[in-house]
Amino acid sequence: MPANHAAELFAPPARIYKGYAREGRTIVWVDESGFSLLPGLVRTDAPRGRTPVVRVPLTNDPLSAISAVTLDGRLLLAIHAHALRGPDAVRFLAHLLRRLPGKLLVLWDGAPLHRGQAVKDFLAAGGARRVRLEQLPGDAPELNGDAGVWNQLKRVELRNVCCRDLPHLRHHLRLATARLRRKPRIIRACAPQAVHDG
Repeated sequence: MPANHAAELFAPPARIYKGYAREGRTIVWVDESGFSLLPGLVRTDAPRGRTPVVRVPLTNDPLSAISAVTLDGRLLLAIHAHALRGPDAVRFLAHLLRRLPGKLLVLWDGAPLHRGQAVKDFLAAGGARRVRLEQLPGDAPELNGDAGVWNQLKRVELRNVCCRDLPHLRHHLRLATARLRRKPRIIRACAPQAVHDG
């Protein structure tokens, strides 16, 4: 099924978002992404016809990041030096509960780490009192407000940044996140249109 068709079939209408707002839930979009040492070159000052060559160390060890955005423009982020697993998702959910008051509606895709036993145990142990999880279709990233944030981080805040190693990349990712947090209007603009229509 084409991604746009899936989005049309699944997209929660504005009245559903309003229903969660009446319940007093904060809508939170959660997503994961990876960052490697390969720089995201956007533009260079090289003379025309002389493509610049950027040499970076080859590594198969990217940084993994999980983040959350809210409709009011908040951005929360956790960075890991390993591939994310279920316990990492649970730690991030606990982080959200510490940082965001009240009940939460967490919208995320159907990745295995979201459906695993660690998340089920977290909900059974009391997390379900404040957190409601809803799965977004994997082939419709336009429904996840966090996907636009990844694009902003990678293509705008980290454009042309060349890092020598993973600690250097982590440092620049934290700086980029801090810059983006000071632009809540950009974060708010990433929310799906159905929320704004509500």
